[in-house]
Amino acid sequence: MKRLLIITYYWPPTGGSGVQRWVKFSKYLPQSGWQPVVYTPENPEQLARDESLLSDIPACAEVIKTRITEPYEIYRRLTGGKAGQEINPVNAQKKSWKQRLSLWIRGNCFIPDPRIGWVRPSVRYLKKYLREHPVDAVVTTGPPQSVHLIGRGLKRALGVHWIADFRDPWTEMFYYKHLGLTAAADRRHRRLEQSVLDEADTVISVSPPVAADFQARTHTPVVLITNGFDEDDFGHSELDPEPRTFKLVHTGLFAADGNPLNLWDALAKRCGADPAFRERLQIRLVGKVDAAVTDAIRARGLGAHLVELGYLPHDETVREQRAADILLLPLRREPEYTKVLPGKIFEYLAARRPVLGIGQEDGAAAQVLRDAGAGEMFDWDKTGELLAFLDAEHPATAGIEKYTRRALTAQLIQILP
Repeated sequence: MKRLLIITYYWPPTGGSGVQRWVKFSKYLPQSGWQPVVYTPENPEQLARDESLLSDIPACAEVIKTRITEPYEIYRRLTGGKAGQEINPVNAQKKSWKQRLSLWIRGNCFIPDPRIGWVRPSVRYLKKYLREHPVDAVVTTGPPQSVHLIGRGLKRALGVHWIADFRDPWTEMFYYKHLGLTAAADRRHRRLEQSVLDEADTVISVSPPVAADFQARTHTPVVLITNGFDEDDFGHSELDPEPRTFKLVHTGLFAADGNPLNLWDALAKRCGADPAFRERLQIRLVGKVDAAVTDAIRARGLGAHLVELGYLPHDETVREQRAADILLLPLRREPEYTKVLPGKIFEYLAARRPVLGIGQEDGAAAQVLRDAGAGEMFDWDKTGELLAFLDAEHPATAGIEKYTRRALTAQLIQILP
């Protein structure tokens, strides 16, 4: 059996489809003759961990862990915040001077990200490991993008066959412009990014626009392999929504810069005009939710309809998706987000429930919804259209087989040596 070294920060991951990516690849790789060998931090800083996903790891998988030193506890002490209080502080919202200072330090002193301290010890450790336990290929998956520098170090030292998997862009990521970078730091980020693109044997992107951007910048082959869903997670019969409730469900991270105020306004208007709807409405939020989101819901008189479920194991999250009347897909209000395909969109497709998207109507996510007939994307300024969507009959989702984890693993096998 061939051996594939997977270098990843998230293991076990949170429940999000994007960071599940390599757990699911690992599940199906042995069926094509590849043994996954996973290298990951022993003590990562994560919002949540889903131990239930470890049941997907094949018995033949090998997991190697080393300790990592990260500055996030120092950041929380400096800003006075608590773990998980703010989902993503790197956005356009107004910040305190402590937050601005911490972001400046993060962007200019920890390049490309605060996990950079793990790179040199990992290269040193893995050089010795690989001389004693050879592998046939190495995959690095980011973010954090510093993980790719481990692959670059192994490529330079040992000449390994190296594949760089970008789950998100690097310098074109929506929050990059909010890091407060100096010109020198910006150049450093871009040089590192270009070196990864040029020195990898293959680059993978999860989004067609990002893949096109990367390919225009490098001679390295760039391959599109999107995120997806595991058929085994959705193999049961569809759960019919309960007639006595109307469940609007969001799963995963819900950040303040994706707060759909127009939706909360539309729901408040509908509740005021329709007592029957008001009795049935539930806004069910699964996962980490920024306080600005729940505050906005309550400010519109919808607090009685809010059900905060917090982080749930993946199987329970899937059940919530399948029992929804409407699945909510709010995108971040950043122009760069037109190129992003949120990992949850593919599980939403598999749940076969109507998807209400709020974001860029010309973006990659909107295109996937249109192609699958799974729902519709509305701009942030629309309200009447949202109410019409809630009442409409929605056709069945179709054409989603290409997004199964099994099919995506088959694509991955094609680019392995």
